[in-house]
Order: sequence, then C-alpha cells, then structure tokens
Amino acid sequence: MLREIGIIVVSALVLSWLIKTFLVQPFYIPSASMEDTLTQGDRVMASRLTPGPFDLQHGDIVVFVDPGNWLPPYVPPERGPVGDAAVSFLTTVGLLPQDSGDHLIKRLIGLPGDTVECCDAEGRVSVNGTPIDETYIKPGSIPSEDSFSVTVPDDMLWVMGDNRQNSQDSRKNRGKPGGGFVPVDNVVGTAFATVWPLDRLHWHSHPSDVFADVPDAPPAGS
Repeated sequence: MLREIGIIVVSALVLSWLIKTFLVQPFYIPSASMEDTLTQGDRVMASRLTPGPFDLQHGDIVVFVDPGNWLPPYVPPERGPVGDAAVSFLTTVGLLPQDSGDHLIKRLIGLPGDTVECCDAEGRVSVNGTPIDETYIKPGSIPSEDSFSVTVPDDMLWVMGDNRQNSQDSRKNRGKPGGGFVPVDNVVGTAFATVWPLDRLHWHSHPSDVFADVPDAPPAGS
C-alpha cells in the first residue's frame, strides 16, 4: 500500500514538473504595474509555449526575467532553512507560483523591427506609424507621460505596464544596459489566466483589435 502511494505521489510530482517546464507555470504578481488587468497578489498562469511553438504577438502579457537592474535587489522572506527548502521544492515542481524576485510581467507593445512612439496629437502610442487605442490601460491613466521614439532591435521587445503612471517598464529603463529593451530569450511565457484569488478568476483574451491596423515592421535595412 505504501509503495503504491509513493508511486502515485512521485508520478504526480514528475507530471507537475513536466507541465511547469514545458506547458504552463504559475506566477505571483508583486506590484500594481499591470492594474487593472492584474493586481498585486494575483496568481496567474503563463503558457510556456510562447515564445516557442507559438510566436509572440503585440498585446501579449509577457513574463520575463529581469534584463538588468530593472528590479531592486531581492530580499527573500524569512522562512528558515526548512521553509526555504520546501518553497524551493514546491516552486521547482510547479505547485507554488514563481515569486523569486527576478521576474517581471508587462504588456508587449513593440516586436523586433517595430518603431514605437508617443505621443500623437491625441496622446496615443503609435506602432509603425499607426496610433493605437489601448483599451487595456488602467482607467484614469494616459498612454505615457514621457515622450519617446524607439526602434526595437533584432531579438528584442518593447514592453509597457497597463498602469502607465505606476510602471517601471521599457520607458523608465532606457538609461540602463539594453536601453530598456527586453531580449526575446528572457521571455519565459505569456500570461493567459488569473487563477487566484477566486474572485479574480479571469481568462485574459488577446487584444488583437487594438493592433489590427498596425503594419508589419519594415524589413531590416529597408
């Protein structure tokens, strides 16, 4: 009997690890930068299939590893040796959300080759010369209080928070190594659902209508 229980437990842990590694992974939202889409304390599920089998798209909610000093030094909570080991194990196998302090979550606005600018006469962000009406930004926010014009390098992304006046995103990190761009290789997934707390349970549909008129970036060297 104990052997069978052990096999079931080990099999469940291996399955959970495989799902977390190759399919979906939970993440904890540590700040208000994506309000009202995501709020501090939310747990979200992110697909590990994008980028990978599926391409990144304008408007995706991307989870990515800090590209370089965007976040302050992480001070882990005091749990004690046993608590730290337990949390590390449960996070590794995918039973706890990733909250190690080195991941961020933002909205993907610029793909490689895109020119992203702000602001037009109506205060909107433009992508490849086309203004976009961003229905997902926090009510009361404006698209950007800072003016900018950037062309996204190859293999890089330009990201912005939905809570524009409270988001340390690409705009706020232009003076750091990388110029505020996020390497595509740093993206670990795209958030598709809020799963906790239960009263926040929500599927995040893709805002394809916002970017429907945005043309593809011109070929390199054109």
